[in-house]
Amino acid sequence: MSKIGFPICFNSHFLQKYVIIRGMDYQDYIWDLGGTLLNNYETSTAAFVETLAGFGIQAAHDDVYKALKVSTPYAVAQFAPNIPAFLQTYKVNEARELAHPVLFEGAADLLKNIVAQGGRNFLISHRNDQVLEILDKTGISGYFTEVVTSNRGFKRKPNPESMLYLKDKYQIENGLVIGDRSIDTEAGQSAGFATYLFDDMENLKKFIKI
Repeated sequence: MSKIGFPICFNSHFLQKYVIIRGMDYQDYIWDLGGTLLNNYETSTAAFVETLAGFGIQAAHDDVYKALKVSTPYAVAQFAPNIPAFLQTYKVNEARELAHPVLFEGAADLLKNIVAQGGRNFLISHRNDQVLEILDKTGISGYFTEVVTSNRGFKRKPNPESMLYLKDKYQIENGLVIGDRSIDTEAGQSAGFATYLFDDMENLKKFIKI
């Protein structure tokens, strides 16, 4: 037997991969996009305030920012509950603002390092397939095993439906859900995953030991 409990007959490549994976606390990582990998809240807030103004409604930047941190449906319910066309108009304005997406510093390197150490990244977003364009523009699309967008038709977080789909399809046994809102952690916990409420990329790196 080897020192880590495997028969000596296992080849060095297998042992090397096993030791690398053991260096991280988790094998699979299920990410949120906005506010976690993508630094988008300022641009989304600007688009939301602009859209409100177009419908003759004034709102403070900070109030809109806080509402969007809860969720987009919550913000719409707070500021434009009786305007059926608001959400669609906002999404158009937001898409224009996101034409030049910016990641949080260190995000791309962390995704790359997870893959290099034998892990897998997944992404679940409430956005439509525009997400795929954002990932391409920021150069990180190749680091994901699968990306789930709203076009797939799963129920929105905190419903765990999309996470259970990934868990079943990829037989995820040791996964960590990473997001910046309680709906992310609630969905992850309901799916039986460990969760991390994102605050800072450096703190996250320390948490997962990479």
